[in-house]
Amino acid sequence: MRVSVPTVAALLLAVSASGQSPPDALRADIARARERVYPALVNIKVVTRYFAEGRAQRAPSAGSGVIVTPEGHVLTNYHVAGRTTRIECTLPDGETLDAKVIVHDPLTDLSVLKLDVSKRAQPAKPLPHAALGDSDRLQIGDYVLAMGNPLMLSSSLTLGVVSNPKRVFVNEAANDIEEMQLDEGETTGLFTRWIQHDATIAPGNSGGPLVNLAGEVVGINELRYGGGIGFAIPSNIARDVLRQALERGSVRRAWLGVTALPVSKLQKAQGALVAAVEPESAAAKAGLKPGDIILSVNGEAANVRYFEEVPVLYQRIAALEPGKAVAVQVLRGDKTETLTVTPTVMAPLKGDEEEYRTVGATIEEVTPVRALLQRLPIRKGVRVTGVRAGYPFEAAQPPIQPGDIIISVGDHQVTDLHSFASAVRQIPDEGLAVVFRRRGEIIVTEVKPTEDKDTDIDTELPKPWLGVKTQVVTAEVARILKLQKAGGYRITQVYEGTRAAKAGLQPGDVIVSLNGQALRATRTQDAADLARSIENLSLGDQAKLGLLRAGKPIAVSVPLEPTPRSAAKAKKAKQRELEFAVREITPMDRMESRRFRGVKGLLVADATPGGWADMAGLRVDDILISVGGTATEDIAAFEAAFERAIQQKPKTLTLFVQRGFRTHFVFIEPDWAKIAPDGAGTGGQQ
Repeated sequence: MRVSVPTVAALLLAVSASGQSPPDALRADIARARERVYPALVNIKVVTRYFAEGRAQRAPSAGSGVIVTPEGHVLTNYHVAGRTTRIECTLPDGETLDAKVIVHDPLTDLSVLKLDVSKRAQPAKPLPHAALGDSDRLQIGDYVLAMGNPLMLSSSLTLGVVSNPKRVFVNEAANDIEEMQLDEGETTGLFTRWIQHDATIAPGNSGGPLVNLAGEVVGINELRYGGGIGFAIPSNIARDVLRQALERGSVRRAWLGVTALPVSKLQKAQGALVAAVEPESAAAKAGLKPGDIILSVNGEAANVRYFEEVPVLYQRIAALEPGKAVAVQVLRGDKTETLTVTPTVMAPLKGDEEEYRTVGATIEEVTPVRALLQRLPIRKGVRVTGVRAGYPFEAAQPPIQPGDIIISVGDHQVTDLHSFASAVRQIPDEGLAVVFRRRGEIIVTEVKPTEDKDTDIDTELPKPWLGVKTQVVTAEVARILKLQKAGGYRITQVYEGTRAAKAGLQPGDVIVSLNGQALRATRTQDAADLARSIENLSLGDQAKLGLLRAGKPIAVSVPLEPTPRSAAKAKKAKQRELEFAVREITPMDRMESRRFRGVKGLLVADATPGGWADMAGLRVDDILISVGGTATEDIAAFEAAFERAIQQKPKTLTLFVQRGFRTHFVFIEPDWAKIAPDGAGTGGQQ
């Protein structure tokens, strides 16, 4: 239930020691907390990079964060700042600063950013920052404030109470903790007991602070469920991530390789039940087995009676020193044993992923953890996550599919992204042999370059054209027009500037004969017969038309002219780095639509979803007039303008377009450092 300030205040029965009424006291507490934290709130705008359909795609996104050090370190969610190519932070006073990533920690869904203060208008002006409080002191019923930027709007503040300071999520059978899947393919929640509260949050609040009435950040908002329920990551977890980020620039955790469950179902009050032991893990090497009950780790009791205590055990294990042996006391059957376990560094599940345009695929490194969990016969390698239609991997016989593990390309063994990038940097015309694993099979295929089917060469000879649009005079049309009988073609449009217009043809004329031959078209399916009859004549011939104009027969001769080039035969160009295509505006375009008349430019024919141009708002059917101030009247000018832009790499590339009948600007802000020339096979390209 959402609780408004007046409703909450009405439930307070006591008067504050200062003599203020309860509503005034609460209002004063809120104001004090707001003043301490709100100036440090940041609105985070990012360009998110993700992979789908065999290519990297981009989309604008936004979230919230909070400055927590005088130097400008920002805490936010990983699902806000992870896998981004640009991060921009705006403070409540309107100051906007770029930010870089110091640490990503998917396991807690936290990221630590650092504001770039070098370009501030007032470098000496102190940055506002908030203090982290002790989330372990939170109790049910405590007031909290959720600050953030909901729905990509400006900063906001809502009030609520703590519903549960130690929330974990279990499955429907209530026999296991459910880890959460982030959009990036990562899992989170292993170490987290969320703060459940009812301060209203919405998309965009992610990463924003949850604040107590003392003006301390006690959580980082992460999730919301229906009914006004929100969940925040405790500040004590965030504090540890921040500490490691500042000390070593990374987050390191120890791991034993065990999955723990509560012992309450075993009617025990102490210990933690070992549900699983990962193969080749520290626990497996030390002899731990499923069914063991861990009594203590490094001399500290392990009491996991309920699911809420499982993350606490994992936190204590994570705090151990990797490489330093510890004693683990277990109960096996009715005997107590002490095992010596040497923790290892907790390794990531998901590896780096990149796009490789030469083969039209996205590739992910297989981490040792994934290899072990999926029982793969390798310990490192690369896995295909997507293939692009019409590109070499998809066109190979047999085709390479998502999920395939690449073993070798040509003479190169593939063990990681770097070796894969080197192997596919160029594909020779004769092709490359690719060996890959698909489940239990080892398959060989040949990968060859795919041809670009677009061509600007029109080999078809021009055909005669009359310069009008028509409709068949069916029985229904004849009755409406009060003609004596059906048959022929009624002119619906005479193209301006054509020989037909100069000869005096008019809309409404009915063509009943061509060169003395009666036109007997009476069905809608006869609509193309007139054009075919005209095409059977020769350029420059006179088309002698018998017409009915206002019911009276007349004769008009029209010299036949070449058929104007249509959109299908227009010259085209692709801008591969920014992923859009243009074509020339043809004479037929200008005759068909008034918006093309008097405009010099190129028509946007395609803007690939998720590409830089699409993300900036360039639309199909926009007319591109200039690029960076350089006119793009034809394909040659377009290609020259973008060749200069790629060399100069401006932060913002300005496109001037006509959209409908109005002009408009499109601002493209690509990450040039990660854009490789088309055909490059290096990781990191966009």
